[in-house]
Formats: sequence, structure tokens, C-alpha cells
Amino acid sequence: MENLEATVKEALEMFRPQLQADGGDMEYVGIDEENRVHLNLTGACGSCPMATMTLKMGIERYLKDACPEIKEVVQDNAQNMDQMGF
Repeated sequence: MENLEATVKEALEMFRPQLQADGGDMEYVGIDEENRVHLNLTGACGSCPMATMTLKMGIERYLKDACPEIKEVVQDNAQNMDQMGF
């Protein structure tokens, strides 16, 4: 699990500049027992209506390529998006 976490963190660091270029960022929360990576999207990404697409089509796809054992990427602060009507 420690090796997986290290690989995931390294892959996230490689992806991070793409989020930062748009004024956003991400915060690593952890990996659960089902090999789902939990993140919080922050900055511009935290309130962007396209954040879910970025998460699934961008970060999740990138992470699955780097770490095939990852099943899914979950946005832990997504409930904020639901409250905003997105």
C-alpha cells in the first residue's frame, strides 16, 4: 500500500501543473481499502462546474495509467458542488 501511495502522489504531482495553470489545485486525502483515491479540488477547481469532468477525464484517467490498481478518483469536497447546484 505504501508503494501505491507513493506512486499515486508522484503521479498527482505530475498532473498538478495542469490544474495550477487554470488557477486551481488539488489536495491529496488518501486511498481507501477499495483503491479509490480521495482528493479535494481547491482554488478555481473547487468551484468550477467542469471540476467533475476534470476529475474523471483528467486526473482519474492519468492516475489509472500510472497505477492500474486504482479503481476510481473521488472528490471528497464534491458535496459543496451539489449545494451550489452543479
